[in-house]
Amino acid sequence: MSSAYPQIHLVRHGETAWSLSGQHTGRTDMPLTPAGEAAARDVAERLKGLTFSAVWSSPSQRAYNTSVLAGFGDRSVRNDDLQEWDYGAYEGRTTKEILAERPGWNVFRDGCPQGETAADVGARADRIVSQLREAGSSILIFSSAHFLRVLAARWLGLPPEGGALFVLDTASISVLGYEHDLGEPVVRKWNGK
Repeated sequence: MSSAYPQIHLVRHGETAWSLSGQHTGRTDMPLTPAGEAAARDVAERLKGLTFSAVWSSPSQRAYNTSVLAGFGDRSVRNDDLQEWDYGAYEGRTTKEILAERPGWNVFRDGCPQGETAADVGARADRIVSQLREAGSSILIFSSAHFLRVLAARWLGLPPEGGALFVLDTASISVLGYEHDLGEPVVRKWNGK
């Protein structure tokens, strides 16, 4: 998958106890499980031979430790804008639990009480997109699922709610880039294992 244009590699952190159970993990700083650590080490092999001008990480230990175990800890710079969605009152709860109280709820459409809306997350994603376009080089990012989904939507010019159209597994690698020129942002690869 070569390209003459910069490519942005997105890595979702390895498995945590809450990602395994389906609990919303925004600002709770969960460690990786042993399986999550092994998957993070595997990311190194899948990125072997690629070069990046910069490596950015969410400040969460699950994302940052994934970058370390993948072999990028010495270059990984934490960026607060890469934090996962702030789920507020829904932190630690599963979608099933939330739907029992609030039928039809969707995080991308409805946001979270005492937490962030899609527009809030989209504003952070927009700042990252601006930094990526200004850098004009290939960058590696470690973060969490819902944030990376919104980032992909904003990369493409979709509204933040467009993140609902993408799904990410733990320790997956996705690639954002361009097609014919820098005016044509695309998804080059999504949710790769």
